[in-house]
Amino acid sequence: MIVTERHLSELQAQIPNTIVLTDPDVTESYRRDWARDPNAGRPLAVVRATSTEDVQSVMRWATTHRIPVVPRGAGSGLSGGATAVDGGIVLTTEMMRDIAIDPATRTAVVQPGLLNVEVKRAVAEHGLWYPPDPSSYEMCSIGGNAATNAGGLCCVKYGVTTDYILGLEVVLADGTTVRLGGPRLKDSAGLSLTKLFVGSEGILGIITEVTIRLLPAQNPVSTVVGSFATVQDATNTILDITRTMRPAMLEFMDRAAIGAVESGLKMGLDLNANAMLIAQSDSPGEDRAREIEFMAKVFTDNNASDVFTTDDHDEGEAFTAARRFAIPAVERLGDLLLEDVGVPLPALPALIQGIEAIATRRKLLVAVIAHAGDGNTHPLIVHDAADPEQTSRANLAFGEIMDLAISLGGTITGEHGVGRLKKAWLPNQIGGDVMELTRRIKSALDPNGILNPGTVI
Repeated sequence: MIVTERHLSELQAQIPNTIVLTDPDVTESYRRDWARDPNAGRPLAVVRATSTEDVQSVMRWATTHRIPVVPRGAGSGLSGGATAVDGGIVLTTEMMRDIAIDPATRTAVVQPGLLNVEVKRAVAEHGLWYPPDPSSYEMCSIGGNAATNAGGLCCVKYGVTTDYILGLEVVLADGTTVRLGGPRLKDSAGLSLTKLFVGSEGILGIITEVTIRLLPAQNPVSTVVGSFATVQDATNTILDITRTMRPAMLEFMDRAAIGAVESGLKMGLDLNANAMLIAQSDSPGEDRAREIEFMAKVFTDNNASDVFTTDDHDEGEAFTAARRFAIPAVERLGDLLLEDVGVPLPALPALIQGIEAIATRRKLLVAVIAHAGDGNTHPLIVHDAADPEQTSRANLAFGEIMDLAISLGGTITGEHGVGRLKKAWLPNQIGGDVMELTRRIKSALDPNGILNPGTVI
């Protein structure tokens, strides 16, 4: 259907207090997420929803006119899941920012536009903690976290976003609103539909409210850092630690990532090291000291140099910040294709070694950082997007890394989502039968295929 100015005026009349943006100079900034998909379309309009009712009205209008709708949070996604389509609507929830905290039940009801860091700060005022902590926690939204089942640095011990979502409010493709779950720690009534929508990347419905589970404030943290002459020594360390204990954090950076971070932060990191590990313990009392002592010994036993331990919060946070800075630091070296592949922990050495081989074969710089404690790596493929030949090699490496992860029993995405950039490899991981089941679920909830078309399937 061709949508006219009259149709857009009709939409605006249904949401009179909501901004509908149509100026191409303004809508340009809503065409892509951080993945910067070069094939992004040009939206008909951007709607900045302020309520669930706004989202309902948009979806009813879109269903009537068969207009595609791309949900968008903060635009920090790394897989192209919030990529505009030609003639569609980008529906952003960035203006939906309410939060209600119940300290008695240790839960909070959060609208999707609130940033992860803002949720952390709000609940901290009540002595509570929301653990999921993507590296982009200062710029990513709770709605986007829920839509992609985001992870983060502390997930090795505390789990990912889905482990903290008790309930959702979701607007379906036809504008119907459903409430799933609620502020109950145990609930076995009916199908687990809440889990169905977490990580569904906006292809089944639009999340307009999230009920999250909170924990008591995190205990003080102690940190151990070490440099390694070989990646093998570092991965041996990871396996030796994780087979014995569950650290609060266990992060990896390879030589390229170390160099990029040091260039930006001037921390005195060892530029001759081929790997660095940052581990933390937040166990109570004397257990924390025992765990740090154990991890430091494992570092040393695996030939680490410059092993450093600290109980000081600021010193430990400096190394955590350095790890979070790795992606923007590497991005200073060129354009990036960002991977998010994960494997079972015993396969981690083979994955990292395989990525090194791919980088050598394709004559590319591929920096590797990882949430090493849970086997989730982020290979960062550096290239010049203005050079077609180099871009072609980067794209080949991108696919080969995903093929490698699948061959090792792993996944093409541990926490960023499939989006548009990885959907071609999804059937290779999950198989034809599961793809067909996914399409049947999509068709049942979105028969006109208007929700985030081109994403995931």
